Amino acid sequence: MTGNIMIKLKRGCLLSRPLVAKICKKNVSSGTGRKRLVILGTGWGSYSVLKTIDKSLYDVIVVSPRNHFLFTPLLCSTTVGTLEFRSIIEPVRNTGFRQTDHFHLSRAAGIDFTNQIVHVESGLKHDSTYDLSYDKLVIGVGSLSNTFNTPGVTEHAFFLKEVGDARRIRNRILSNFELATQPNTSSDESQRLLHIVIVGGGPTGVEFGAEVYDFVEQDVTRLYKAKKNDVRVTLVESNQILSSFDDKLRKYAEKKIEGRKGFTLKRDLVTGVFEDHVQLASGEKMPCGMVVWSTGLAPRQFVRELDIPKNDRGQILTDRYLNIVGDASGNSFAIGDCADIKDYPLPCTAQVAERQGKYLAKQLSGSTKEEFTFTSAGMLAYIGSYDGLTDLPKTKLQGFPSWFLWRSAYLTQLGSWRLRMQVPLDWTKTLLFGRDISRFD
Repeated sequence: MTGNIMIKLKRGCLLSRPLVAKICKKNVSSGTGRKRLVILGTGWGSYSVLKTIDKSLYDVIVVSPRNHFLFTPLLCSTTVGTLEFRSIIEPVRNTGFRQTDHFHLSRAAGIDFTNQIVHVESGLKHDSTYDLSYDKLVIGVGSLSNTFNTPGVTEHAFFLKEVGDARRIRNRILSNFELATQPNTSSDESQRLLHIVIVGGGPTGVEFGAEVYDFVEQDVTRLYKAKKNDVRVTLVESNQILSSFDDKLRKYAEKKIEGRKGFTLKRDLVTGVFEDHVQLASGEKMPCGMVVWSTGLAPRQFVRELDIPKNDRGQILTDRYLNIVGDASGNSFAIGDCADIKDYPLPCTAQVAERQGKYLAKQLSGSTKEEFTFTSAGMLAYIGSYDGLTDLPKTKLQGFPSWFLWRSAYLTQLGSWRLRMQVPLDWTKTLLFGRDISRFD
């Protein structure tokens, strides 16, 4: 259906879409004195706004196809069972909404900036569409992994952005180990199945490799003894791994990874991903059982389709107050990986998105009129075998002390006391009893 779609407003009257724009501003506050703030997404930026905003001033409505916040720095730990999936997610409804229907398990399909309306598609019933009016709008929908149009990536590679991705990786790892042990599996096939190729040497790729290394050293030797020597991990990066880290720390990580049996760093480009191998620009063909793709970011289709100014990477352009450039009303904002501040580029990290969310909540609540500024608090990375990297403005650490700081810092940053209890329990269970290798769909 197009044009004259009937939608139901809060007061119970049925109106056609063309009439909504004429009355939406009258119905937003419904006599409460509060404005309507619509937040798109439940990632770092959006969740930060939701938790920080003064809800006495706003009716806060969240639209997202997932109903939880994901603590992404520990996502790699779930791929091999070091942590359980539910230990790093916090249900969004736990933040408390004024009304039950102020959270929508849906996705934004478009925005009418002139009339301040978000067009929404249900995440549960795909032929169900409706409109939401807003006084203020925050777009924080994140991004996708960038395939760079490499053939076969979408069909055959695994990404690592969501809990569902980690679960699929975990199932594939366990399936390949079980297949490798079956009597009709040849030695060559076993070696192929147990070869993992990681494409991209950023923090996600390196930390996933670190978790696989710990799994091999601590659990494969106990549970799949005969197959330990078949396990290989190749990290493919065209430039340098962990390029944003201090040079000394980066070289330390390279030395550690290259010194591990079965682990290889390869400076090359992947030109094709196939069901049983990857093709490199150098001409080498590498048989493998799994490819994990972690290279760069790309905008979501929703962002691509918005008719507003964007940068050359397809991110929404904002000013230093995080207002969307091109929306004269000044009532829409974009934060996190889907956005870029004009003439003030920042890295696409959780730290940036969270700070933007807190700043925006203060701005919307009238607590600040200053421009947004960002100073990095530093970076942390885990490289396996209780070794970490700490790159702070005034402190550079490596090895065990850095690993301890890595765990301590992330433990304190978890979104709730429930998660702060669950994560240490998972770590303790893994240390005492090993990882849970149960496979389930």
